[in-house]
Amino acid sequence: MKTLQALAYQHLKELITNHRLDYGTIYSETKVSQELGISRTPMRDAIHRLAQEKYLDIIPSRGFMLHRMTSTDVIEIFQTRSAIEGYCTLQIASRCQGSAEQQLFSTLEQLLERQRSTDDIEAFVDLDNRFHLEIVRFLNNSSFNETFDSLIAQIRQLAIMSLSHEGRREETCQEHRAILQAMKDGDTEHVYQITQIHMEKPLGINLSDL
Repeated sequence: MKTLQALAYQHLKELITNHRLDYGTIYSETKVSQELGISRTPMRDAIHRLAQEKYLDIIPSRGFMLHRMTSTDVIEIFQTRSAIEGYCTLQIASRCQGSAEQQLFSTLEQLLERQRSTDDIEAFVDLDNRFHLEIVRFLNNSSFNETFDSLIAQIRQLAIMSLSHEGRREETCQEHRAILQAMKDGDTEHVYQITQIHMEKPLGINLSDL
């Protein structure tokens, strides 16, 4: 059974990820607590956690508001992703002949084919997230999973921004193909660099869009 703090956190995060909160609007901690039917203490704890994760900004004595990402936020997100995903792709490539790895490659192939066949950007972004999540979760590293999950809404927001640029979706599919092929080939010499290149391109786009 979830704690009240966990319920409040989940409720607020769903409001954020479903775009039900507006930038520039200050929201009342008391009002949101009443809407959910819980006391202010678990709601306050949830707000502080989301503020630490840079989803919200706390406005003293007034409430909270959506956090608008800065260039520093964007850089830190991509640095974190690059470190985690680079390590994951390298580890997967180093044992590419295993049956579990072969199953992963099959799953990634299917996701890539679905990416190539959709013209809907929301669907493309969802498949993009799944492609990366499959790679990260394959190692069963709870710290990696927790870190990645805490960033997923921001990663999705940044992906929508970068993938809206002309030609970026086609490039993304090509880069995903290169990462997948390097892992399948056991190319431990180059897979880390290939993964980093995939991170650097959208980073530049996102920074220019801010």
